[in-house]
Amino acid sequence: MQQPSSNKDFLYGKTLQELATIVKSFGLPGFTARQISDWLYKKQAGTIDDMTNLSKKARTLLAENFEMGVTLPSKVQESKDGTKKYLFPAHANLFIEAAYIPEEDRKTLCVSSQVGCKMGCLFCMTGKQGFQSNLTAGEILNQIRSIPESALLSNVVYMGMGEPLDNLDEVLKSLEILTADWGYAWSPRRINVSTIGLIPALRRFIEESEAHLAISMHSPFNEERKKLMPIEQVYTIEQVVDVLREYDFGRQRRISFEYIMFGGINDTPAHVKGITKLLNGLRCRINLIKFHPIPGSPLKGSTLETTQYFSDQLSKKGIVTTIRRSRGEDIYAACGLLSTKELVKKENEESY
Repeated sequence: MQQPSSNKDFLYGKTLQELATIVKSFGLPGFTARQISDWLYKKQAGTIDDMTNLSKKARTLLAENFEMGVTLPSKVQESKDGTKKYLFPAHANLFIEAAYIPEEDRKTLCVSSQVGCKMGCLFCMTGKQGFQSNLTAGEILNQIRSIPESALLSNVVYMGMGEPLDNLDEVLKSLEILTADWGYAWSPRRINVSTIGLIPALRRFIEESEAHLAISMHSPFNEERKKLMPIEQVYTIEQVVDVLREYDFGRQRRISFEYIMFGGINDTPAHVKGITKLLNGLRCRINLIKFHPIPGSPLKGSTLETTQYFSDQLSKKGIVTTIRRSRGEDIYAACGLLSTKELVKKENEESY
Protein backbone atom coordinates (compact mmCIF):
# COMPACT_ATOMS: atom_id res chain seq x y z
CA MET A 1 0.00 0.00 0.00
CA GLN A 2 2.38 2.69 1.21
CA GLN A 3 4.97 3.54 -1.43
CA PRO A 4 8.64 4.21 -0.74
CA SER A 5 9.85 7.72 -1.56
CA SER A 6 12.18 6.07 -4.07
CA ASN A 7 12.18 2.71 -5.85
CA LYS A 8 13.58 1.08 -2.72
CA ASP A 9 11.75 -1.63 -0.78
CA PHE A 10 10.88 -1.32 2.92
CA LEU A 11 12.99 -3.17 5.49
CA TYR A 12 10.51 -2.97 8.35
CA GLY A 13 8.02 -5.84 8.14
CA LYS A 14 10.48 -8.42 6.79
CA THR A 15 10.59 -11.81 8.50
CA LEU A 16 13.86 -13.37 9.63
CA GLN A 17 13.75 -15.71 6.64
CA GLU A 18 13.28 -12.78 4.26
CA LEU A 19 16.16 -10.94 5.93
CA ALA A 20 18.32 -14.06 5.58
CA THR A 21 17.58 -14.16 1.85
CA ILE A 22 18.52 -10.47 1.52
CA VAL A 23 21.73 -10.94 3.49
CA LYS A 24 22.72 -13.95 1.39
CA SER A 25 22.08 -12.04 -1.85
CA PHE A 26 24.47 -9.33 -0.59
CA GLY A 27 27.16 -11.87 0.25
CA LEU A 28 27.04 -10.94 3.94
CA PRO A 29 27.52 -13.32 6.90
CA GLY A 30 24.37 -15.25 7.84
CA PHE A 31 24.27 -13.83 11.38
CA THR A 32 23.65 -10.37 9.90
CA ALA A 33 19.97 -11.26 9.40
CA ARG A 34 19.47 -11.75 13.13
CA GLN A 35 21.32 -8.50 13.84
CA ILE A 36 18.97 -6.63 11.50
CA SER A 37 15.86 -8.18 13.05
CA ASP A 38 17.11 -7.14 16.50
CA TRP A 39 17.46 -3.54 15.33
CA LEU A 40 14.07 -3.55 13.59
CA TYR A 41 11.94 -5.18 16.28
CA LYS A 42 13.78 -5.14 19.61
CA LYS A 43 15.94 -2.00 19.53
CA GLN A 44 13.49 0.08 17.47
CA ALA A 45 16.14 1.56 15.19
CA GLY A 46 15.01 4.72 13.44
CA THR A 47 17.45 4.49 10.52
CA ILE A 48 19.73 1.95 8.92
CA ASP A 49 22.69 4.00 10.16
CA ASP A 50 21.51 3.31 13.74
CA MET A 51 22.39 -0.38 13.25
CA THR A 52 25.84 0.18 14.65
CA ASN A 53 26.96 -3.46 15.07
CA LEU A 54 26.51 -4.07 11.33
CA SER A 55 29.58 -3.66 9.17
CA LYS A 56 29.88 -0.47 7.13
CA LYS A 57 29.51 -2.61 4.00
CA ALA A 58 26.25 -4.10 5.29
CA ARG A 59 24.79 -0.71 6.19
CA THR A 60 25.81 0.74 2.82
CA LEU A 61 24.21 -2.14 0.89
CA LEU A 62 21.03 -1.91 2.94
CA ALA A 63 20.80 1.86 2.52
CA GLU A 64 21.30 1.56 -1.23
CA ASN A 65 18.43 -0.92 -1.56
CA PHE A 66 15.99 -0.25 1.30
CA GLU A 67 14.19 2.39 3.31
CA MET A 68 13.17 1.68 6.90
CA GLY A 69 9.42 1.93 6.23
CA VAL A 70 8.41 3.29 9.64
CA THR A 71 5.79 6.07 9.50
CA LEU A 72 4.45 8.18 12.36
CA PRO A 73 0.71 8.87 12.54
CA SER A 74 -0.30 12.13 10.88
CA LYS A 75 -3.22 12.91 13.17
CA VAL A 76 -4.73 11.84 16.49
CA GLN A 77 -8.18 12.41 17.97
CA GLU A 78 -8.94 11.79 21.64
CA SER A 79 -12.32 10.76 23.00
CA LYS A 80 -13.79 11.98 26.26
CA ASP A 81 -13.35 8.39 27.53
CA GLY A 82 -9.60 8.36 26.79
CA THR A 83 -9.77 6.36 23.56
CA LYS A 84 -7.49 7.71 20.83
CA LYS A 85 -7.89 7.29 17.08
CA TYR A 86 -4.69 7.51 15.08
CA LEU A 87 -4.59 8.32 11.38
CA PHE A 88 -1.79 6.91 9.22
CA PRO A 89 -1.12 8.17 5.68
CA ALA A 90 -0.90 5.93 2.66
CA HIS A 91 -0.19 6.45 -1.03
CA ALA A 92 -2.56 8.23 -3.45
CA ASN A 93 -4.37 10.12 -0.68
CA LEU A 94 -5.34 6.93 1.13
CA PHE A 95 -5.41 6.60 4.90
CA ILE A 96 -5.94 3.99 7.60
CA GLU A 97 -7.03 4.30 11.21
CA ALA A 98 -6.06 2.52 14.43
CA ALA A 99 -7.83 2.88 17.78
CA TYR A 100 -6.00 2.91 21.13
CA ILE A 101 -8.27 1.82 23.99
CA PRO A 102 -6.88 2.29 27.51
CA GLU A 103 -8.47 0.48 30.45
CA GLU A 104 -7.35 -0.04 34.03
CA ASP A 105 -6.11 -3.57 33.51
CA ARG A 106 -5.12 -3.43 29.84
CA LYS A 107 -4.11 -1.16 26.99
CA THR A 108 -5.43 -2.38 23.63
CA LEU A 109 -4.71 -1.26 20.08
CA CYS A 110 -7.25 -2.05 17.37
CA VAL A 111 -5.32 -2.27 14.09
CA SER A 112 -6.39 -2.21 10.45
CA SER A 113 -5.37 -4.84 7.92
CA GLN A 114 -6.75 -3.24 4.74
CA VAL A 115 -7.66 0.17 3.34
CA GLY A 116 -11.42 -0.19 3.20
CA CYS A 117 -13.14 -3.58 2.92
CA LYS A 118 -14.77 -5.76 0.24
CA MET A 119 -17.30 -7.48 2.47
CA GLY A 120 -20.09 -4.91 2.42
CA CYS A 121 -21.63 -5.59 5.83
CA LEU A 122 -24.74 -3.46 6.29
CA PHE A 123 -23.69 -2.10 9.68
CA CYS A 124 -20.08 -1.12 8.96
CA MET A 125 -18.67 2.25 7.85
CA THR A 126 -15.52 0.62 6.51
CA GLY A 127 -17.67 -1.58 4.26
CA LYS A 128 -19.43 1.51 2.91
CA GLN A 129 -16.01 2.90 2.01
CA GLY A 130 -15.38 -0.04 -0.32
CA PHE A 131 -11.99 -1.67 -0.84
CA GLN A 132 -8.87 0.26 -1.86
CA SER A 133 -5.81 -1.81 -0.92
CA ASN A 134 -4.25 -4.48 1.27
CA LEU A 135 -1.74 -3.50 3.92
CA THR A 136 1.67 -5.13 4.09
CA ALA A 137 2.88 -6.80 7.28
CA GLY A 138 5.07 -3.77 7.90
CA GLU A 139 2.15 -1.39 7.56
CA ILE A 140 0.09 -3.46 10.00
CA LEU A 141 2.95 -3.57 12.53
CA ASN A 142 3.76 0.11 12.00
CA GLN A 143 0.45 0.96 13.69
CA ILE A 144 1.70 -0.87 16.80
CA ARG A 145 5.22 0.50 16.74
CA SER A 146 4.54 4.12 15.86
CA ILE A 147 1.95 5.31 18.38
CA PRO A 148 3.29 7.07 21.51
CA GLU A 149 1.69 4.39 23.73
CA SER A 150 3.45 1.52 21.96
CA ALA A 151 5.42 0.41 25.04
CA LEU A 152 2.25 0.39 27.15
CA LEU A 153 0.29 -2.01 24.95
CA SER A 154 -0.89 -5.23 26.55
CA ASN A 155 -3.14 -6.43 23.72
CA VAL A 156 -3.65 -6.05 19.99
CA VAL A 157 -6.88 -6.82 18.14
CA TYR A 158 -7.13 -7.12 14.37
CA MET A 159 -10.59 -5.55 14.32
CA GLY A 160 -10.00 -2.27 12.55
CA MET A 161 -10.50 -1.47 8.87
CA GLY A 162 -10.66 -4.50 6.59
CA GLU A 163 -11.22 -8.26 6.81
CA PRO A 164 -7.97 -9.77 8.15
CA LEU A 165 -8.44 -13.16 6.50
CA ASP A 166 -8.91 -11.47 3.11
CA ASN A 167 -5.28 -10.35 3.49
CA LEU A 168 -4.10 -13.56 5.10
CA ASP A 169 -0.49 -13.78 3.90
CA GLU A 170 0.42 -10.35 5.26
CA VAL A 171 -1.61 -10.82 8.44
CA LEU A 172 0.13 -14.13 9.17
CA LYS A 173 3.49 -12.53 8.45
CA SER A 174 2.72 -9.70 10.87
CA LEU A 175 1.68 -12.25 13.51
CA GLU A 176 4.93 -14.16 12.98
CA ILE A 177 6.98 -11.01 13.55
CA LEU A 178 4.87 -10.01 16.53
CA THR A 179 5.25 -13.39 18.29
CA ALA A 180 8.65 -14.75 17.18
CA ASP A 181 11.63 -14.69 19.56
CA TRP A 182 13.58 -12.75 16.92
CA GLY A 183 10.69 -10.27 16.57
CA TYR A 184 8.62 -8.63 19.28
CA ALA A 185 8.27 -11.90 21.23
CA TRP A 186 4.66 -11.29 22.21
CA SER A 187 2.54 -14.16 23.50
CA PRO A 188 -0.13 -15.00 20.90
CA ARG A 189 -2.59 -14.91 23.81
CA ARG A 190 -2.27 -11.12 23.71
CA ILE A 191 -3.61 -11.03 20.14
CA ASN A 192 -7.15 -11.45 18.83
CA VAL A 193 -7.98 -11.67 15.12
CA SER A 194 -11.54 -11.06 13.95
CA THR A 195 -13.15 -12.50 10.82
CA ILE A 196 -16.56 -12.81 9.21
CA GLY A 197 -15.68 -16.40 8.31
CA LEU A 198 -13.79 -16.92 5.03
CA ILE A 199 -13.55 -20.68 5.44
CA PRO A 200 -10.45 -21.62 3.36
CA ALA A 201 -8.46 -18.80 4.97
CA LEU A 202 -9.99 -19.60 8.37
CA ARG A 203 -8.59 -23.14 8.27
CA ARG A 204 -5.14 -21.85 7.39
CA PHE A 205 -5.26 -19.20 10.11
CA ILE A 206 -6.19 -21.78 12.76
CA GLU A 207 -3.38 -24.09 11.65
CA GLU A 208 -0.65 -21.48 11.20
CA SER A 209 -1.33 -19.14 14.11
CA GLU A 210 -1.89 -19.41 17.87
CA ALA A 211 -3.69 -16.08 18.22
CA HIS A 212 -7.21 -15.88 19.62
CA LEU A 213 -10.06 -15.93 17.11
CA ALA A 214 -13.22 -13.81 17.00
CA ILE A 215 -16.06 -14.64 14.60
CA SER A 216 -18.58 -11.99 13.53
CA MET A 217 -21.94 -13.73 13.91
CA HIS A 218 -24.66 -11.06 14.40
CA SER A 219 -27.43 -13.58 13.70
CA PRO A 220 -27.74 -17.37 13.99
CA PHE A 221 -30.28 -17.45 11.13
CA ASN A 222 -29.19 -17.72 7.49
CA GLU A 223 -31.69 -15.45 5.76
CA GLU A 224 -31.36 -12.75 8.38
CA ARG A 225 -27.55 -12.92 8.39
CA LYS A 226 -27.51 -12.66 4.57
CA LYS A 227 -29.24 -9.28 4.84
CA LEU A 228 -26.66 -8.08 7.35
CA MET A 229 -23.59 -9.81 5.90
CA PRO A 230 -23.42 -10.83 2.21
CA ILE A 231 -20.72 -13.41 3.05
CA GLU A 232 -23.51 -15.65 4.38
CA GLN A 233 -24.39 -16.40 0.74
CA VAL A 234 -20.95 -18.01 0.34
CA TYR A 235 -20.02 -19.37 3.77
CA THR A 236 -22.88 -19.90 6.23
CA ILE A 237 -22.45 -19.42 9.95
CA GLU A 238 -23.23 -23.14 10.43
CA GLN A 239 -20.35 -24.05 8.11
CA VAL A 240 -18.04 -21.73 10.03
CA VAL A 241 -18.99 -23.31 13.36
CA ASP A 242 -18.55 -26.79 11.87
CA VAL A 243 -14.99 -25.87 10.89
CA LEU A 244 -14.28 -24.69 14.45
CA ARG A 245 -15.52 -28.02 15.81
CA GLU A 246 -12.85 -29.83 13.77
CA TYR A 247 -9.98 -28.31 15.78
CA ASP A 248 -8.71 -28.71 19.30
CA PHE A 249 -8.02 -25.16 20.45
CA GLY A 250 -6.76 -26.21 23.86
CA ARG A 251 -7.67 -24.43 27.08
CA GLN A 252 -5.62 -21.30 26.45
CA ARG A 253 -6.67 -20.32 22.94
CA ARG A 254 -9.99 -18.48 22.96
CA ILE A 255 -12.83 -18.51 20.45
CA SER A 256 -15.35 -15.71 20.73
CA PHE A 257 -18.35 -14.59 18.70
CA GLU A 258 -19.06 -10.91 18.08
CA TYR A 259 -22.75 -10.06 18.14
CA ILE A 260 -23.93 -6.50 17.43
CA MET A 261 -27.36 -5.91 18.97
CA PHE A 262 -29.92 -4.58 16.46
CA GLY A 263 -33.23 -3.47 17.91
CA GLY A 264 -36.17 -5.62 16.79
CA ILE A 265 -33.98 -7.66 14.44
CA ASN A 266 -31.61 -10.03 16.25
CA ASP A 267 -32.42 -9.45 19.93
CA THR A 268 -35.43 -11.75 20.52
CA PRO A 269 -35.87 -14.95 22.57
CA ALA A 270 -35.85 -16.86 19.26
CA HIS A 271 -32.30 -15.62 18.69
CA VAL A 272 -31.21 -16.82 22.12
CA LYS A 273 -32.56 -20.24 21.21
CA GLY A 274 -30.92 -20.13 17.78
CA ILE A 275 -27.52 -19.17 19.20
CA THR A 276 -27.76 -21.88 21.86
CA LYS A 277 -28.53 -24.53 19.24
CA LEU A 278 -25.78 -23.30 16.89
CA LEU A 279 -23.05 -23.25 19.53
CA ASN A 280 -24.12 -26.34 21.47
CA GLY A 281 -21.03 -27.99 23.00
CA LEU A 282 -18.53 -25.51 21.55
CA ARG A 283 -16.25 -23.91 24.14
CA CYS A 284 -16.57 -20.21 23.37
CA ARG A 285 -17.90 -16.89 24.55
CA ILE A 286 -20.18 -14.23 23.06
CA ASN A 287 -19.47 -10.51 23.13
CA LEU A 288 -22.60 -8.39 22.81
CA ILE A 289 -21.82 -5.07 21.13
CA LYS A 290 -23.76 -1.84 20.97
CA PHE A 291 -24.70 -0.79 17.44
CA HIS A 292 -23.27 2.59 16.52
CA PRO A 293 -25.55 4.18 13.89
CA ILE A 294 -23.99 4.97 10.53
CA PRO A 295 -25.32 7.31 7.80
CA GLY A 296 -27.86 5.73 5.46
CA SER A 297 -28.41 2.62 7.56
CA PRO A 298 -31.96 1.55 8.51
CA LEU A 299 -30.61 -0.30 11.56
CA LYS A 300 -31.01 0.85 15.13
CA GLY A 301 -29.46 -0.46 18.31
CA SER A 302 -31.16 -2.55 20.99
CA THR A 303 -31.96 -0.90 24.29
CA LEU A 304 -29.65 -1.47 27.23
CA GLU A 305 -32.45 -3.36 28.99
CA THR A 306 -32.93 -5.70 26.03
CA THR A 307 -29.19 -6.27 25.76
CA GLN A 308 -28.94 -7.11 29.46
CA TYR A 309 -31.89 -9.51 29.24
CA PHE A 310 -30.36 -11.14 26.14
CA SER A 311 -27.06 -11.55 28.00
CA ASP A 312 -28.78 -13.06 31.04
CA GLN A 313 -30.69 -15.57 28.92
CA LEU A 314 -27.55 -16.71 27.07
CA SER A 315 -25.71 -17.05 30.40
CA LYS A 316 -28.55 -19.22 31.73
CA LYS A 317 -28.03 -21.48 28.70
CA GLY A 318 -24.40 -21.95 29.77
CA ILE A 319 -22.82 -19.60 27.22
CA VAL A 320 -20.25 -17.20 28.65
CA THR A 321 -21.55 -13.78 27.62
CA THR A 322 -20.07 -10.30 27.96
CA ILE A 323 -21.61 -6.94 27.14
CA ARG A 324 -18.73 -5.05 25.60
CA ARG A 325 -18.37 -1.50 26.78
CA SER A 326 -18.60 1.02 23.95
CA ARG A 327 -15.50 3.18 23.59
CA GLY A 328 -14.58 6.18 21.43
CA GLU A 329 -18.00 6.69 19.87
CA ASP A 330 -17.67 10.50 19.93
CA ILE A 331 -14.60 10.36 17.67
CA TYR A 332 -15.94 7.56 15.43
CA ALA A 333 -13.44 5.07 16.84
CA ALA A 334 -16.02 2.57 18.13
CA CYS A 335 -16.89 -0.78 16.56
CA GLY A 336 -17.95 -0.42 12.93
CA LEU A 337 -17.19 3.29 12.65
CA LEU A 338 -13.64 3.34 11.24
CA SER A 339 -13.61 4.89 7.79
CA THR A 340 -11.44 7.36 5.90
CA LYS A 341 -13.82 7.86 2.96
CA GLU A 342 -14.79 11.43 3.93
CA LEU A 343 -11.17 12.29 4.68
CA VAL A 344 -10.12 11.14 1.21
CA LYS A 345 -12.96 13.18 -0.28
CA LYS A 346 -11.84 16.25 1.67
CA GLU A 347 -8.21 15.82 0.63
CA ASN A 348 -9.21 15.50 -3.01
CA GLU A 349 -11.42 18.59 -2.83
CA GLU A 350 -8.63 20.62 -1.25
CA SER A 351 -6.20 19.59 -3.98
CA TYR A 352 -8.24 21.48 -6.60
